[in-house]
Amino acid sequence: MWVELGHFCLILASVLTLFCGLAGLIGGIQQINSLLAPVRMATLLIAVLLAASFAALTQAFVADDFSVRYVASHSNSLLPLFYKVAAVWGGHEGSLLLWGLMLSFWAAAVSLLSHGLPERLQMLVPAVLALLGLGFLLFILLTSNPFERLNPVPIDGADLNPLLQDIGLVAHPPFLYLGYVGFSVAFAFAIAALITGQLDAAWAKFSRPWTVAAWVFLTIGILLGSMWAYYELGWGGWWFWDPVENASFMPWIAGTALIHSLAVAEKRGVFKHWTVLLAISAFSLSLLGTFLVRSGVLTSVHAFATDPARGSFILAFLALVVGAALALYAWRAPALAQSVRFTWLSREASLLLNNVFLVAACAAVFIGTLFPLLMDALGGGKFSVGPPYFNRVLTPLWLALLFFLSIAPSLHWRENKWVRFARRSYICWAAALLLGALTPLLFGEWRWGVALALALAWGVLLAAAQDIVQRLRNTGRGLSWGQALRRQPRAFIGMHLAHIGLAVFAMGATVVTAYETEYDAVIMPRETLTLGEHQVTFQNLQGFVGPNYEALIGHFRIADENGRVMGLLRPEKRQYVSGGEPMTEAAIMRNFLGDIYISLGEMQGSDRATSGWLIRLYTKPLMGWVWAGCLFMVLGGGLAMTDPRYRRRKVKEKAEHPGSAPAYRPTYSEPPKETA
Repeated sequence: MWVELGHFCLILASVLTLFCGLAGLIGGIQQINSLLAPVRMATLLIAVLLAASFAALTQAFVADDFSVRYVASHSNSLLPLFYKVAAVWGGHEGSLLLWGLMLSFWAAAVSLLSHGLPERLQMLVPAVLALLGLGFLLFILLTSNPFERLNPVPIDGADLNPLLQDIGLVAHPPFLYLGYVGFSVAFAFAIAALITGQLDAAWAKFSRPWTVAAWVFLTIGILLGSMWAYYELGWGGWWFWDPVENASFMPWIAGTALIHSLAVAEKRGVFKHWTVLLAISAFSLSLLGTFLVRSGVLTSVHAFATDPARGSFILAFLALVVGAALALYAWRAPALAQSVRFTWLSREASLLLNNVFLVAACAAVFIGTLFPLLMDALGGGKFSVGPPYFNRVLTPLWLALLFFLSIAPSLHWRENKWVRFARRSYICWAAALLLGALTPLLFGEWRWGVALALALAWGVLLAAAQDIVQRLRNTGRGLSWGQALRRQPRAFIGMHLAHIGLAVFAMGATVVTAYETEYDAVIMPRETLTLGEHQVTFQNLQGFVGPNYEALIGHFRIADENGRVMGLLRPEKRQYVSGGEPMTEAAIMRNFLGDIYISLGEMQGSDRATSGWLIRLYTKPLMGWVWAGCLFMVLGGGLAMTDPRYRRRKVKEKAEHPGSAPAYRPTYSEPPKETA
């Protein structure tokens, strides 16, 4: 009964999305304000129905209802309850239902929290989101129904993929989908603004916090996926330029550029073309990621499904969405003309160049990801585009991005004098160059490329710190540092926290890539080997029986070159009852300056007590800085999107200066004064 109820709710939600989309479009275009209440009610009801449908599918997993094909394919009676719930989105059908649920939640949130919007936008934005949701719900009902029954009913299920039985992969998909789907809100605002022709500062202000929220969730999702790959797969890497990894990275890059473009459009009324195209691109790349993961064109540990019919449906939907959006943009492009001028030594120019490098990086990832697929489809044979291509192409782009990001805080809007700019920034850059030259000495061999990258990263960090201190001095006279800091806008603090996070990430990624070491060895129980600067002692091997797996746990003592014990590590080899290859669970010793990472390989013989075991030991300097940088970016984005000035009513309308952003209606809130 629960299964049929969930299926019915899914069908009813599809009908309501059609009504909401059509009513919202008609009401917004024709300015029929009486349709606002029905559209808002339908938006909320869609979210309730999809939540009920998702709850029904969850109940089927918890109750071990193997009469449902999807449950039988991705769960079994031995699976722990926690993973039974996670198995709801562990396969193709359930993950699409989760996507639809997230989209309905975003639409409901926009409907509830955007009462300050003009009534036309209050109808058009949910309408666009509803039509997007209709496409996904039809995809689920026609090709990927998670409520399909199975006859005869099996005694037990096939189990959840062992790779997904991990806390990282439990949380990774929901956050990733929140980010993916969140860019649909920025897309919907852009489409609604194009329909109405009101592409002004108010539109950028309303869209900005939603875009930042989506970017924050996507950052968390990518971070969780990278951490999972780092400790679960046993190869010691945190990013391999896998096509499915790239599928999430491309909308992240486009979303980063969109945030900066929205900030300039809001403050100065420029970059409207950039902003609209980036809003379309960010969501289109999210749809492209869905196509890559679910079409069967990729072979990856992250990919779902191998049914070409499903891929064809998503590809047609992607072409329809992108084609309609670009056609609408081409129609409205003449209305995006702007007369605001700025010099090349200005904050606008710095942010423009940042966006140029971000878009170039996104294009490079796009080409490297899709070129092998295109050549294969055209009969050109199999091609492999791996880390060497991405590292060589993207490294100069990232370095240029760091450079312009480091000078932006020292620049004012419109124009700057070279003398004043140099006076503000020379101390910061002298310190950055010195720190960049000295930091590699902490890790052994000095390399000029590493020193350059670290100098640029230090430049970003010090420029952000300098701008914060200068602002506190200017606005906090007579106050303590803590009081002055609390009085600063959240958008300002959040902006600099995100930039500091990027700098910390760049330092960690540079050092760990340049100075990590890897050792492979065969070691006997109770034997001690010297691997690099560490002494590794294999103490013993312990058996363990889990709820649905059996494991062998190796106990290893790690000491430094002087014999001083640093810690104990316990890597595992697991064999799940569902069969398949044994799974590796790496063990990691973390500290401020780096990680020591060990994974247990295969037994080199037939006797467990006397045979040697293959192990792999990595030393990864500043690995924790990679994760810390991402967390700083998340914290900064979270602060920026909750700035209360986005919700404050504006009393008096006045453009900052002639030729800047068009004045907007008195009901709109005052936009924050900081850039991204």
